[in-house]
Amino acid sequence: MIETSEYDPTDTAESRDAQSPLIFGRVLDGRGGARSLDWDEARDWLPGKPGEILWVHLCRTVEGAAQWLDEGLGLPEPTVELLTSEDTRPRAFREGNALVATLRGINFNPGAEPEDMVSMQVWCDGRRLVTLRRRPLQTPQALKSQLDRGEGPVDAGALITLLVEHMIARMNRSIIDMNEVIDQLEDSDPEDDPAGMLDKIATIRRNCLGLKRHMAPQHEALERISRDAPAWFENHDRREIAETIDRLRRYIDDLDISKESAVVLQDDLRARAAASADRTSYMLTIVAAIFLPLSFVTGLLGINVGGIPGMQDPDAFWFVVVLCVTILIVQLVMFWRWKWF
Repeated sequence: MIETSEYDPTDTAESRDAQSPLIFGRVLDGRGGARSLDWDEARDWLPGKPGEILWVHLCRTVEGAAQWLDEGLGLPEPTVELLTSEDTRPRAFREGNALVATLRGINFNPGAEPEDMVSMQVWCDGRRLVTLRRRPLQTPQALKSQLDRGEGPVDAGALITLLVEHMIARMNRSIIDMNEVIDQLEDSDPEDDPAGMLDKIATIRRNCLGLKRHMAPQHEALERISRDAPAWFENHDRREIAETIDRLRRYIDDLDISKESAVVLQDDLRARAAASADRTSYMLTIVAAIFLPLSFVTGLLGINVGGIPGMQDPDAFWFVVVLCVTILIVQLVMFWRWKWF
């Protein structure tokens, strides 16, 4: 699952200068390729040849990121705070000729829960694209590899569109995994490990709720991009975003189906457990009803006082045995007639 996750083992603080917020930087040539540049070059970059686009991918927790957004790009303070803050609820809006967005993807980093999603902030004015993250993301690294092979996007709109498509497509992997687990639980024997099955179902329901909580506002953010993006965001990019919105809507519907399937399976397991407990209680009641009169007779005859009938009669024991068997037979006949078993 690492191939399709948002985790990238090379996207770490050790893979770059700890004093620099730059994870990587590329200048798109407008033909699907790009050249690399370092942090000093990225800060001083100015539009050159027609079609060139600057893309810098930054770690927003490094102090220099906010400073460059403020002083280097001249962004308003609220925008800088949005791009570098921990408030990562998906949103998108137009700011003059620039597009500002916060997007979220499934968190497949080791030790993380799927519903604990990772965020990526985006700012773009058509000539410069800035993406920021706190935890590792593979989506930007995948697009960087395409650019290095000369097979990447040719403009800023296409680059943003591909970033969105990759992040949404990776969500499907988590949904498929949950559906596979539900199918396995439905095919398994509930008597094998009912407690373990209930734990898995509870985890699936929790993941569904967490994913939907983040995917629903992301749906609204993508609609805002498609509707209000600046002019440099071309019509074919809007169509691609619209298709991604449809795909995200299907994923949300799949989450609802997964959640309902988990609820049905959970209710079935609980009903089975309740029925098993009822059968056990019923059998214990029948056994108690059978032995209660027998225990009364034997207890009454077993008291250590004088005057018990048959104390001197050697056949008294067998009389008591016959009496108990008779009582047992009468009880069984009565229970059968009453349809207690």
